[in-house]
Amino acid sequence: MRDKIVYLVTVVLAIAYIALGHQWAARGEMGYRGEREDFIKARVVEIVNRTDRGTIIEGMGYQDGVSIQFMAKVLGGPLKGETVLALQATDPMAPIPVKEVEEGDKILLFRQENMPEDLGWIAGDYVRFDSLVALGVVFAVFLLIFGRVNGINTLVSLGFTCASVFLVFIPSILSGKNIYLSACATCVFIILMTLLIVTGANEKGLAAALGCFGGSALVGILTLIMSAVMGLTGLVSEESAFLYYLNPDNPIDLKGIIFGAIMVGAIGAIMDVAVAIAASLKEVQAQAPDIRFVQLTRSGFTIGRDVVGTMANTLVLAYIGSSLSIVLLLVAYNSSLLYLLNKEMIVVEILQSLVGVFGILFAIPFTSVVSSFLYTRGRAADPPTAAGQSLSSGEYR
Repeated sequence: MRDKIVYLVTVVLAIAYIALGHQWAARGEMGYRGEREDFIKARVVEIVNRTDRGTIIEGMGYQDGVSIQFMAKVLGGPLKGETVLALQATDPMAPIPVKEVEEGDKILLFRQENMPEDLGWIAGDYVRFDSLVALGVVFAVFLLIFGRVNGINTLVSLGFTCASVFLVFIPSILSGKNIYLSACATCVFIILMTLLIVTGANEKGLAAALGCFGGSALVGILTLIMSAVMGLTGLVSEESAFLYYLNPDNPIDLKGIIFGAIMVGAIGAIMDVAVAIAASLKEVQAQAPDIRFVQLTRSGFTIGRDVVGTMANTLVLAYIGSSLSIVLLLVAYNSSLLYLLNKEMIVVEILQSLVGVFGILFAIPFTSVVSSFLYTRGRAADPPTAAGQSLSSGEYR
């Protein structure tokens, strides 16, 4: 009964945090939003006409792309069910040609004001998110089959995690709030919410939470120190420059963006390690109720040595994989290895990996010590034993 109450209270508080946090984060949002198009989803039902466009220059003919007129049935919005005439115009200068529409394709359409009324819709891009939704549904089904109750808890915590990032953290950055405080608040919320929902309010959850906080705190401190030591500006790409000029009067703190990205990116791996250590030591203590603090701590260190290698690889490879295209371009177009290794874009990627691994390395012993203390508290200290003598489970009671 107590666990159910804790679960319900956690869910209610999480909903309240996201709702109130979104209102706070969206308050005072930047006025500049750029020009937005209203897109509709439609399915191609008929290809009306296909024309090869060409240009003649000094008697020479040049290919100028392809124009395809097609009929499409609107799948959503006020025009749902209607059939509209649309146009797809391909760009011959594109390095990889866009796939020409075919019957049955789902595509996004938007209005083109300077087009004739009977041809006012232009093909934007193909609908791809539906495939991700289908894959997500399959993922949820398998998670529920194998995880059962834990699978449900995982989906709930994952939903709250995504909501806190996209409804609170990101809007708070765009509205000019303090990125450092927003990042820390997001990390605290994700850690507490996830552990209360997945593990419950118990010793195991408390130990894992303290281990997560310790590892995350080290990540934040190291990020701030190294950012100052290396003189980072936060201008790591063209996207960073675009962010900076969203509001020239009150520009976004680009160094804060780096801090937030590293913090949010690292807590997943740190939380995974902390929960693994706390759960493993709880199982060890359950199988050997008389185990002492020192023994249990040593077991945590032993388990941690096996975990840290794979988790460090996971974190490093995740960062490399997320920016592989950029890394390839930099390596291909820079002949100087010295310049490449000192470029801020590369330095930030390496920094993310290193401080994340430091957080894992600290979380393992810290979680082991905290878990051992919580699981064995109230017991007498280990009595002196002869060198090499092992303690049996019933020797000291």
